[in-house]
Amino acid sequence: MVDWKLPRSGWGRVWQRTAVVIGISSLLSLAVSEAIMLVLSRGMDLAGAVASMVLPIVLGGPAMFYMQLRSAQLAEANRKLEALAATDWLTDCLNRRAFTTRVDAALGNGSAERNALLVIDADHFKTINDRFGHHRGDEVLQLIAEAIRASVREGDLVGRLGGEEFGVFLHGANDIIAMHVGERIRKSINALFVRSDDIVQRLSVSIGGVTFEGAVGFAELFRVADTRLYEAKRLGRNQILMADSGELPRSASA
Repeated sequence: MVDWKLPRSGWGRVWQRTAVVIGISSLLSLAVSEAIMLVLSRGMDLAGAVASMVLPIVLGGPAMFYMQLRSAQLAEANRKLEALAATDWLTDCLNRRAFTTRVDAALGNGSAERNALLVIDADHFKTINDRFGHHRGDEVLQLIAEAIRASVREGDLVGRLGGEEFGVFLHGANDIIAMHVGERIRKSINALFVRSDDIVQRLSVSIGGVTFEGAVGFAELFRVADTRLYEAKRLGRNQILMADSGELPRSASA
C-alpha cells in the first residue's frame, strides 16, 4: 500500500504551484476577455474584469489543486521507493548494489582529490550467532551499522556489502584522515557488548583500507582493501590495516 502522506515542504510546493497556475490563468482570462471586448468595440467594465479574474479561481482552482497534489504525492512515493530499493533492510545502510554504484559514480566525476575505501568485518560473528542466536546476531549488525554511521563524516557513504561486512567510502580523505575515521569506528564498536543471561561478549571489527587518487574502479579498490582486512584478521583482529599505494595500479596510486 502506497503512503500518500506528504512532508510539510511538499504541501508548501503544492500550494505554491497551485497559486502560480491560478494567478497566471486569471491574468490570461482577463487579457483575453479585454481583447474580445475591444474587438467588439466595447470596453470591459469593473464587473466584467472581476468576473474574468474570479471565474478561473472558482472553476479551475479545486481541479488545479487536486492535480498538483496528486503530482506531489506521486513524486514523494517514487522518492520513497527509490530510497527503499537502495537501502539494506536490516541495517538501513546502503545495500551493496547502491553502495558500489554510488562509489563508482563518485570515482567517475573526474575529481583529482584523494579518497579512501574502508572494508569492515565483524570479528567472531559466527560465534555470536551460535552462542546468542541469529536474532541477536541481527541486533549486533544493527549496532555495528549505527556505530559506523555515527563515526563517519557528513557526506561519506556507508553500505552493507553482505553478511557481517560493511563498506565506507571517504570523500577527500588522505591516509591520516582514513586512519582516524577507521580508528574511531573500531573504538566505538569495541565499546559495545552483547549480553544474554550471564554471557557477555565484547564486539570488535577488523578493518582493511586503501587511499587513492586517479582513475580506479570499485572492484579494484575492494580487492586491495579486502586483502588488508583479512591480513588484519590473521594478525589478531580488532585492528585496522591500510594498503600501501603500490598495491594499486600505477594510474590509480599517488
